[in-house]
Amino acid sequence: MTISLRASSANGVSFGEAFRVWLRIGLLSFGGPAGQIALMHRILVEEKRWIGEGRFLHALNYCMLLPGPEAMQLATYIGWLLHGVRGGLVAGALFVLPGFIAMLALSILYALYHDIGLVQGFFFGLKAAVLVIVVEAVIRIGRRALRNRVHIGLAALAFVAIFFLELPFPLIVLAAGAAGLLGGRYRPEIFYLNKAGNVDNEVIAHSGQTTGKHGLRHSVRTIAIWLPLWLLPVLFLWMSLGADHVLTLEGLFFSKAAVVTFGGAYAVLAYIAQQAVDIYQWLAPGEMLDGLGMAETTPGPLIMVTQFVGFMGAFRFPEPFSPLMAGILGSIVTTWVTFVPCFLWIFLGAPYVERIRDNRVLGSALSCITAAVVGVILNLAVWFAVHTLFGDVTEVRTGGVRILMPDWSSWNVPATAIAAGAFVAMFVLRWSLLRTLAAAIVFGLMVHYLIPTTHPVASALIEMPPDLWHCSGR
Repeated sequence: MTISLRASSANGVSFGEAFRVWLRIGLLSFGGPAGQIALMHRILVEEKRWIGEGRFLHALNYCMLLPGPEAMQLATYIGWLLHGVRGGLVAGALFVLPGFIAMLALSILYALYHDIGLVQGFFFGLKAAVLVIVVEAVIRIGRRALRNRVHIGLAALAFVAIFFLELPFPLIVLAAGAAGLLGGRYRPEIFYLNKAGNVDNEVIAHSGQTTGKHGLRHSVRTIAIWLPLWLLPVLFLWMSLGADHVLTLEGLFFSKAAVVTFGGAYAVLAYIAQQAVDIYQWLAPGEMLDGLGMAETTPGPLIMVTQFVGFMGAFRFPEPFSPLMAGILGSIVTTWVTFVPCFLWIFLGAPYVERIRDNRVLGSALSCITAAVVGVILNLAVWFAVHTLFGDVTEVRTGGVRILMPDWSSWNVPATAIAAGAFVAMFVLRWSLLRTLAAAIVFGLMVHYLIPTTHPVASALIEMPPDLWHCSGR
């Protein structure tokens, strides 16, 4: 089907109107990928009716398959559907920009004033509440992606494979995709869930980008533009500062992460934390959780936690810059190499994905991959819960199986209390995300800073190991 380039205006969605909606989404995109996807669905599918349910889920399945932040890529994809490349650029950039500014401000605050009790209490309460948000992410994404027993089973298998057997995420994705391909071919009534009609699959404003005119020339041109935009800044850092400078290392490391890490911020957290703490020593133990807590409180993708890593690494190894200037440059470099590849993946692959949206076999593969991602997110939820609620966790390996064994004497009582309160607030009282986080921060400040030490509860808390008080785990 060929659609005119003028359709976007003729059907009543101007570029200016889309710009304002994407800015609104960027400013309101709190709560991680689950909340962000739900926000876009509410605004774009239900409120504006710019895209149908089937088309939305088809785009989501493709973005789940890609490395990097699926919510930002989904915004870019839909922006591209509405107004072509410029629409995708605006949608993706506005999704990231508010969070970048907020995350940079919080990183500066963290680096300069982290040892002040008020700031420590702020992040202490925040981290405990993040645990509930991660759990909610599993539930909300699971409700959307797990439609039958097959998909629930795939999610469970993915959880066992990554949590207990420590299999690499790409292998899990390939296995889930293969299962979907076979199931879509032989049992499509079970595996293929995108049964929306033609109207539901339509996009109101359309740029003509999904016609069958895109082939090798389009692919070569897209790669020729976006690959240099991605990698030339890293090459410049290498030539001007050297291969061993922290900014060069961050550019290379997060460029690699943009290619090999799948499943969004939740899935990549452990990998980046291990490299940043143990290999490069950009972060102290536990500070990755602080960064995730900050990313949870700011709009934009949770993968903005990498910006915090880039800031802290350059802040600690600043030469020849001042620490603050180095940190700012580290934030910019890390953000650039994290998000520029996302535009490449969308602009390169979306035309082909649009062609196969009615293909049941490939659609089944995408839906199975999405189900596997739910299991991976559940893996992080369990990992995050154990490390938030206990100060000492040991990994035991037996027969090729990994088991996390918390030391019950290191149970973090105040963190557990704040997490339980956040759970009640979000799931029972139906508080908003921001209201819940604000309450958790207040209680964290009270526990850490304001409760008199003569109070019997406070005295018991003070007797706990010091590292349980500090959100950095030190």
